[in-house]
Parts: sequence; C-alpha cells; structure tokens
Amino acid sequence: MVVRPLLATLILVFGLTGCQSVPSSSPPASRSGTLIIFHAGSLAEPIRALTTAFQSHYPGVTFAAEASGSNEAARKIRELGREADLVILADYRVIDLWLIPDFADWNIRFARNEMVLAYTDRSRYAAEIHAGNWYTILGRDGVICGRADPDTDPCGYRTLMVWQLAEAHYGIPDLYRTLEAHCPTTYTRPKSVELIALLQSGDVDYAFMYRSVALQHGLRWVELPPEINLGNPAYADFYGRARVAIAGTAPGTTLTMTGEPIVYGVTVPKNAPRPDLALEFVRFLISPEGQAIMARMGQPPVVPPVAGDRDALPLVLQPLVTEEP
Repeated sequence: MVVRPLLATLILVFGLTGCQSVPSSSPPASRSGTLIIFHAGSLAEPIRALTTAFQSHYPGVTFAAEASGSNEAARKIRELGREADLVILADYRVIDLWLIPDFADWNIRFARNEMVLAYTDRSRYAAEIHAGNWYTILGRDGVICGRADPDTDPCGYRTLMVWQLAEAHYGIPDLYRTLEAHCPTTYTRPKSVELIALLQSGDVDYAFMYRSVALQHGLRWVELPPEINLGNPAYADFYGRARVAIAGTAPGTTLTMTGEPIVYGVTVPKNAPRPDLALEFVRFLISPEGQAIMARMGQPPVVPPVAGDRDALPLVLQPLVTEEP
C-alpha cells in the first residue's frame, strides 16, 4: 500500500486545534432535536465520527443520516421535495448546479480527496501491481474492475476522467477503451462505497474509489500519479482536459462535468426543518476539531474553508470562510 504523507496538512490542522470546544452562537432551545443529513456515500465513516463528536458538545442532538451518491442526494431535494437539514456532498459543484439558487443559497468547500485503485490480497496479480504498471495489469485477461455510476455518484464520472487523463498522461492510444472493457456495467454501482463488498467477495479484482474510503475500510490501493488522481491543485489545468457527460437536472438532458481537483461541499437547504441547529453543525464541521476529524479520516480539510460567494453565507459563518479568488 502506498500512502502519500499528509504531514503538511496535519501540521496546519493540528496547529489550529488549541481549543477543541465549539462555542455556540444559537439559543439553547436550538441545541436539541434531530438533524437530517443527506450525504455522499464516501462520507459515511466521517459522518459517524463527526456526529459522535458533535453529540459530546450537544448531547440533546440526534441524527438521521442517509447516504447515497451525491447527485442522487441532490435529486432527493430537487426532484422529490424531501426535507434535509444538511447536504454534504463529494463534489461541491453538485450543490452549485442542482440546488443553488432554488433550493439552497450558499455552498462551503471544506475537504479534499483523491482517486486511487483499490484492491485486496485476493485480487488477481495483487503481488505484482504498483504505480508503474497498474494500467497494464487491468488490461490482462480475466481481470475485472468495478466503478461507480457517473449519473448518480461523482466518483463515477471522476473514474472516467482518470481514464481519459491516463490515456493522455501515458500516451497510450485507446487506453480508455481498454480500461472500460475491464470494468463491465455488471459491476457498476450507484455509489462507490458499494464496491467494497465486491472487492471483499472477490467478484471484482480492483475498484476505482476515493483514497479516504480505501483507508477507512482497510483496503490496499495503488496511488495514482498526481497528474491523473484529481487530488493535486497544481495539476488543475491538466485535469480540465477531461470531460464527462452525465444525466442533467431535467429528464432527457445531459450535463458535461469538467475535470478539476476533488473538493467536497456542504450547505443547509432552504427547506431545512432545523436550520439553526444545522448551522451549528456546519460551524463544527469547519472548526479545528472538525477539520482534525476529516484529516484523520484521510480527507485533508480545506483550510480555511472556501465559498464562491461569501456574502451569501449566514452571518455566523462568514468570519470562518474565505471567498474564492
């Protein structure tokens, strides 16, 4: 297993954690009740850790957390009219494109991630695969790979972006088609965390997923080059060469997603039953304590958090966030 050090991030995060408590800005009555969270499947473990820590500050708060692909989570609000207090997704752009301005007013970018190729000891050629030959291993006879559905999960369209970028980076014609042929739709799942069971059962040998998910579930993984893993802002221009068409916000339409560094986003929808309590949770999420939890889960926090329109944020959040340059 190859793990890229997060030392610089951890130094920054833990340098900010001198005070672990989160002072409340809301009246006592808002510090109890149930928060409904729609979140990306890749956030299942971080959400468990974050809600447990939040409850240590506010014991009267309980949570109803619902995991799905990020695109699917946004559609629950946009198309089904469901209520949620928090929407926390694996691609901040889904909030911008699906929810703002009709269903939410603002969006905070709070954590990063990167794509890896996950596997187990029982995967074919597990003893041979490494960062220099992964694409040749996947092209061998009998090797089967899993991926997420690009229409429901950003990890799905990011997988296709990785394939496009790999073809350009390695200069291998038709590499995209080779990888596609070894990732049959039979092993495509609505959200990337469902690929874990396929790996553990041996139904697939490899799966494209987020580094944080592989780390949290004890999988082995190949760390992909920074030029193609969508995790390094220094390669943002190169990432922009990748484009994937996915199902749009209206039936029968498509939307083209362009490659860029992976960044997660959070918002409180306009239909939130408990907006004040939800804001308390957002403040906790982007606090030093929340950032430390994200770092421990393998997702470097965005420090300081970023908003595309800082003035659109509730006043209580504005001092904690910087505006995108």
